[in-house]
Amino acid sequence: MAELPDVETLLDAAVSALGGARRDGQVAMAAAVDDAIAAEEHLVVQAGTGTGKSLAYLVPALHHALRTDSTVVVSTATIALQRQLIERDLPRLAEALAPLLGREPTFAILKGRRNYLCRQRLQTADDEPEDASLFDPHQLSSLGRQVKRLHEWADETITGDRDELVPGVSDLAWRQVSVSANECVGASACTFGQECFAEQARADAGGVDIVVTNHAMLAIGAMQGYQLLPDHRVLVVDEAHELADRVTSVATLALSERSVTTAAKRAARLCEEGLTGRLAETGEGLGLMFVEEEPGRIDHIPEGLAGAVASVRDAAHACMTAIRPASAEQDPETATARKLALAALEEVHDSAVGILESFEPPLRDRRDVVWLAKGGKQAPSLHLAPLAVGGLLREKLWGDRTAVLTSATLALGGSFDTLAMRWGLGRQTVLDAGEPRAAATRDRGTAPTDDPPTDTAAAGAESTNAAAAEPDHTSAGEPRWRGLDVGSPFDHARSGILYVAKHLPPPGRDGLAPSYIDEIAELIEASGGRTLGLFSSMRAATQAAEELRDRLDFEILCQGDDSTGQLVSRFADDEESCLFGTLSLWQGVDVPGPSLQLVIVDRIPFPRPDDPLASARQRSVGAHGGNGFMAVAATHAALLLAQGTGRLLRSMNDRGVVAVLDPRLATARYGGFLRSSLPPYWGTTDPDVARAALRRLSAAPVAG
Repeated sequence: MAELPDVETLLDAAVSALGGARRDGQVAMAAAVDDAIAAEEHLVVQAGTGTGKSLAYLVPALHHALRTDSTVVVSTATIALQRQLIERDLPRLAEALAPLLGREPTFAILKGRRNYLCRQRLQTADDEPEDASLFDPHQLSSLGRQVKRLHEWADETITGDRDELVPGVSDLAWRQVSVSANECVGASACTFGQECFAEQARADAGGVDIVVTNHAMLAIGAMQGYQLLPDHRVLVVDEAHELADRVTSVATLALSERSVTTAAKRAARLCEEGLTGRLAETGEGLGLMFVEEEPGRIDHIPEGLAGAVASVRDAAHACMTAIRPASAEQDPETATARKLALAALEEVHDSAVGILESFEPPLRDRRDVVWLAKGGKQAPSLHLAPLAVGGLLREKLWGDRTAVLTSATLALGGSFDTLAMRWGLGRQTVLDAGEPRAAATRDRGTAPTDDPPTDTAAAGAESTNAAAAEPDHTSAGEPRWRGLDVGSPFDHARSGILYVAKHLPPPGRDGLAPSYIDEIAELIEASGGRTLGLFSSMRAATQAAEELRDRLDFEILCQGDDSTGQLVSRFADDEESCLFGTLSLWQGVDVPGPSLQLVIVDRIPFPRPDDPLASARQRSVGAHGGNGFMAVAATHAALLLAQGTGRLLRSMNDRGVVAVLDPRLATARYGGFLRSSLPPYWGTTDPDVARAALRRLSAAPVAG
C-alpha cells in the first residue's frame, strides 16, 4: 500500500470537504491522538463544544487502521450517539478521504445481542410472558398485537436491529423476541444460526476499519469475558465522563421475587417439580421479607432477610445441578429452553451469592453496596453494586490496548484526576502543549463581579486554549496516560454570563420557594421566553411549569408532556417557548440559535442524601482518610453542572445567560471547585445585570 498522507493533511482535507473551517483545538487534538497511538500511551482529552472532536479522533483512528491493516473500536455513551457516527459522521468522512487513502474506509456498528431480534426466540413469542400474571389484560392484549407486528417485521428486516423498527414496540414485547448473550445457545446449536441477525452484525464488524459500539458493550465484555468485539489495539471512548456510571450500571445485580419466579418457570420443564416448586416458594418468602424492610442502603443485613436470600441461593443451585448437561442429540427447542433456564437460574444464584458475600468484610473494607429499592410502581428488589470500577477497567480494558478518552467535560475542578481515578488510570503524566490553560490553574468565576459587560451579553478575561498539565504522579502498576485540554472555539467570557442568585435563600426540601418562582418569572420575562429550565427533580420542574403558566404569556413545555425528542423540537421551533425538565435535559439538548438564550438551574445537583450508592461511596472515601463529600457529591454536582451549563453555547453566534438560583455556588466553600469545573463565563451576582443583558439579547437582531 502506498504511503498515506499524514494526519494533519487528512484532517485539512476532511474539514475542507465537509465545508468547515480549520480549528486550532481540533488540530491539536488530532495530533495528540496520533502521537498517543504511536507511543502506545493513553490520552485523556477535553474538547469543548464546537471543537469538532469527532473528526479529531476519527481521522487519526482511520489513519492508524489503514496503515496497520487493523480495526479501531470507538465507544459512545448511548446507541443514539452510535447512530450519529454511523449514519452521519463516518459516511461523510469516508467519502471525503477516499481519494487520499486509496480506498473508501469501512465501518460498522455493533450493539449488544439483546438489540437484535432472535429468530429462535420468535418461534415461542406467541406464548404469554413468563410473568404474565403481573400484567393487566390490556397490557397482554397490546403485547399480542406487538408480537404479531414483530413476526411480520422479521420477514422484512435485513438487520433485525430494534432501532430500525418504526414505530417501535414496548420493552415487554421486545423481550419476547430477543435474548442476552447468556441466553443464546450459539450459532452452531441454533436452527437459525445461519440466519442470526446478531451473528451477522458481528460478521459485518469483522475486518472493518472502524467499529462503533457503546460503553455497555465494553462493560459486558470486560466483566463476562465474552469476545464481543473484533481484536483491536486502539480504543476511543467518546463521552468518557459517562463511562464509569455505565459500567457500574452493567455491573449492578438485582434480586427480586419476580426474577426468582421467572427462573422457576423456565426450569419447570427441565427438572423435578419439587425443586422448581421449592425455588418459587423461596421467591415468595423473599417477597414477604421485603414487606418488613425499609427501602434504602443495607449495611448490616437482618437475619430474616439473610435467611431468605440464602434459601434462594440454595434452591437455585439445586435446580442448576438437576438440569441435564447439554448433549448433541438435544433438539434446538430443548437446547434453547435449557439455555434460557440456566441463564435465569445463574442470575438469581449469582445475585444471592454476591449479596451475602458482600457483608462478610468489615464495613470499612467492603467493595460493594447493597440496598433495597421499593415504593411506587417499582417491584421491591435487592441491588448489589460495586463501589468502584476502576480496577475492572484497568485490568480488562487498558492493559493491552491504547485508549483515547474524550468529552467536552472531563476537567473537574480544573483537573482530570477525579475521573481518571474512577477509570483506574491514576494520575497523569506531563503533556507539554504550551502554557497551562486557565481552567486548570485558576478558579474560573471565583469572584463574580457586578461590572457591566461590554459585549451584548458578557465580557471578561480572555481564556487560553492550551494544555492542563500536572507533574508526573503515576504510581507503580498504574497505566501511563497524558491529559490535554484543547479548550473551545467559543469565547465564553464574551458570549455568556454566569449569574448566581446570591440574594436568594438556600434551596429547601419542600419544593421551590415563592422567591425562586418570582426569580424564574423575572428572568424569563427579560429573556422573552427562550429558556431551558434544568431542575434537580421532576417535582420542581412540574411545580415551576404549573405556577408559571398562570403568570407568563410564553408557552412552557414540561418534560413528560410528550416524548423528550418532540418537546426539544417544539422548543427549538418556537423562539419564545420555554422547556422545563430534569436529568435527561441536562445532557441531551442541542439547540443552537435564538430559541435558547437563558439556562436556569434551580439548585446545585448533588446526589440525594439517601442515594445508596453515592452515600456508600462517600462513606468509604471518608473511612480511608479522604473527603467523601468532595470526592463523591461535589464531583457528581460539578459534572452535571458543567454538562447543564454547556447547553447555552452550541454555535459561534450564540449568546446568553446561565442563571444558577442556588446561592451556595457563590457562598459555600466548595463553590470555587464547582465554578472551576464550568466553562469560563463572565460572572455576576447582580440580578439587574443579568436581566439587562437578557433584554438586550431579546431585542437584538439575530446574528447570521
